Amino acid sequence: MALGAAILAVMVTMVLALIRAFEGPSAYDRMLAANLFGTKTVLLIALGGYMLDWHSFLDIALLYALVNFVSTIAVMRFFEYRDMSQGPGDDGGAS
Repeated sequence: MALGAAILAVMVTMVLALIRAFEGPSAYDRMLAANLFGTKTVLLIALGGYMLDWHSFLDIALLYALVNFVSTIAVMRFFEYRDMSQGPGDDGGAS
């Protein structure tokens, strides 16, 4: 019973994270919500795997957590350097 309530609570927070991802005022807020959704997915995999008595649910959850972390860092780097038209050390021709 308590495990079902925990899964329901995680799913509610996932829906709230999706709402924040679609309505976020900035790209940073949207990426943070997407990262939160990925983290809650890892938790949902772990809870569901325990509830269904899967033997490799923690391996899958850890793999998904690593993919979520690496993709978050990659997308944040993309947003960081997207607007930069100058290379590092280039001051725009100012003398």
